[in-house]
Amino acid sequence: MNKFLGTYHVIPYLPKELEKLREITYNLFWTWNPDIRELLKRLDRDLWVETNHNPVMMLGLISQERLIEVSQDDGFKAHLDRAYNNLKQYLTEKTWFQKNYNYSKEFNIVYFSAEFGLTECLQTYSGGLGVLAGDHLKAASDLGIPLIGIGLLYKVGYFQQYLNSEGWQHERYEINDFDNLPMMLVLDEKKEPLVISVSMAEREVYFQIWKIQIGRVPLYLLDTNVPANSEYDRKITESLYGGSVETRIQQEIVLGIGGIKALKTIGINPTVCHMNEGHSSFLSLERIRLLIQNHELNFNEAKEVGFYSNVFTTHTPVPAGIDVFPNELVEKYLGSYYRNELKISDSVFYSLGSIYRHRESSLFNMAHLAMNTSGFINGVSKLHSEVSRKMWVSGYPNVPFNEIPIGYITNGVHARSHISREFDDLFIQYVGEKWIQNPASTTLWERVDTIPDEEIWRLHERRRSRLVAFVRKRLVKQITSKGGSQTEIESAGEVLDPSALTIGFARRFATYKRATLIFQDLDRLSKLLNDKSKPVQIVIAGKAHPKDDEGKRFIQEIFQIAKEDRFKRKIVFVENYDLDVASYLVQGCDVWLNNPRRPLEASGTSGMKVIANGGLNFSVLDGWWDEAFNPEVGWEIGNGEESADSIYQDNLESRQIYNTIETKITPLFYARGQNHLPRAWIAMIKNSMKKLGPIYNSQRMVQQYFENYYAPANEKRIALLEESAKNVKELTAWKSFIKESWSQIRVVNVET
Repeated sequence: MNKFLGTYHVIPYLPKELEKLREITYNLFWTWNPDIRELLKRLDRDLWVETNHNPVMMLGLISQERLIEVSQDDGFKAHLDRAYNNLKQYLTEKTWFQKNYNYSKEFNIVYFSAEFGLTECLQTYSGGLGVLAGDHLKAASDLGIPLIGIGLLYKVGYFQQYLNSEGWQHERYEINDFDNLPMMLVLDEKKEPLVISVSMAEREVYFQIWKIQIGRVPLYLLDTNVPANSEYDRKITESLYGGSVETRIQQEIVLGIGGIKALKTIGINPTVCHMNEGHSSFLSLERIRLLIQNHELNFNEAKEVGFYSNVFTTHTPVPAGIDVFPNELVEKYLGSYYRNELKISDSVFYSLGSIYRHRESSLFNMAHLAMNTSGFINGVSKLHSEVSRKMWVSGYPNVPFNEIPIGYITNGVHARSHISREFDDLFIQYVGEKWIQNPASTTLWERVDTIPDEEIWRLHERRRSRLVAFVRKRLVKQITSKGGSQTEIESAGEVLDPSALTIGFARRFATYKRATLIFQDLDRLSKLLNDKSKPVQIVIAGKAHPKDDEGKRFIQEIFQIAKEDRFKRKIVFVENYDLDVASYLVQGCDVWLNNPRRPLEASGTSGMKVIANGGLNFSVLDGWWDEAFNPEVGWEIGNGEESADSIYQDNLESRQIYNTIETKITPLFYARGQNHLPRAWIAMIKNSMKKLGPIYNSQRMVQQYFENYYAPANEKRIALLEESAKNVKELTAWKSFIKESWSQIRVVNVET
């Protein structure tokens, strides 16, 4: 009798005619090049969907017969050659950075973030912060800026959402198969995984490094799941934003201190470091340690160099959103480090964790650490910078409010990562191919006026129809998984109207985002949605944090409302919001609704993604919309007021939502003229594209970071370290003298 040895998966052999696919699949340029994405889909469209748009896994699962078939298909091979040449041309063509700057000295900008949203198959993000980080790297690649990304690689990533039959959110965690993702392990000279360690709590924690290539930009992700670690330490990078406060400090030590050590080991000297939120701010300590070691500086001198070459971006408008750790926990993990490596006292070290100079605290604040060690600090919208200055004003006593050193660079989105293939082709045809390289050009966006109204409208209608088809398919799947009846399943296949005005709402279900605001008056909402001459429908998606029961109750409330007979075909909640779901929504909705409680939305970026897709924004004047709104490009909720009475504010603004939909939005949408086209609506779409498109994109954003922060930071670092660090030593001595002598300064005469 033969013994069963197990199940083996035979990986298909890639014919030599298809070898170029390997290089293509391991560079995420395909995530924003529609022609390459089409090539990958062409291999096997069903498998492309089943693998969650993962070309590496797809090549491992596709049948050998199919590979042989396409290797003999002249049309496919021609497409492969074209795609490969597109990638090669992109990587070698002269970039914005090369055309405008000529740096002879070493220049490496390192962008640290706890999450990166790059594509559907890489579960290294939870929401907007991660997608922004991914868009930042893609824009840096397009611009040719010498930027490197550093993050963590999570075994299970963020959770997969599913709702039970009552609409209550549950979480499912799927294990990521790193070997079947578009990433590669960094190897040492012996072709073994490069393993590095970082000290914490009197022990060494080891991690390996995975590399993802994003166009011209490398992203290195750190992974503690290695044999050298204990089972406990292997779980440090198990999940994004999961675990206890102790897990969080461990993750942030690996990200910050470990990230700098990883860069040094692989031969990259970070000349400028950008902290995307405070999660990585321990990096400033390791930079100081290396400056002390390599340039024979004392702590204050090294801190000065680090200060002028660090950038910190805050995304949090409330103190509760910032990571803080009890001092005793920080002492446990970093006590030996700051005493033995930095050689500083307890008081000096713990003062780094607070901007309040004369106030003792039992908590170590990661945002404050970043602020104390960064010479460039910014919020992510004009309003957010003001909110941040108010939040931290007591940390800057006697400093005029407008001089508190927190600037702003408003967020933007990587347009080609979020635009539909159809609109991308339309822009290339009428705006020109230069829009791909220069989406921040006002002159190029003005050419939107040359696009015939008929083409914009028919294309947008097609995308709305695809959204409806997608939602129906997802809803059928959702109901089937919950054991729904045949009647419910059949009804799900008929939800939504492909020709009706479609409002989209999709984001994290944090309570301040007020997902249920439009459901305050169900009778009035029903009247709006069921108007036979001007019907309206709503598509909603989003996840609540696993520990946020209030956010989960919001989801459940919407789920139950959508089941009412009067709303059954008018309101749909799409489960498991991710980049794939988001793409259908931002490309297919007519109106993007956003109603956070002002001023709690630092920026918001989801509404920016609808601009190039022909959608219009309807939002509270908060975050980016506070500076972007004018009546020619969309609609506002409120007048920018803030109220201490949340119930009053909710009632007032929900009524305004209904009034605006009833008196402004639906009449404009359904006012059809010649050829049954809503000419005034299309004019607003074009205005939105022309006025907002060149501003709210990540190329403009990253250019501003480079010109306002990265380049000046690099120049300051070079100047301070010149002539054996003569300048920083003199500067530090002068500051020390002024500080010590300040009490002796007297005003002896004032001339008028």
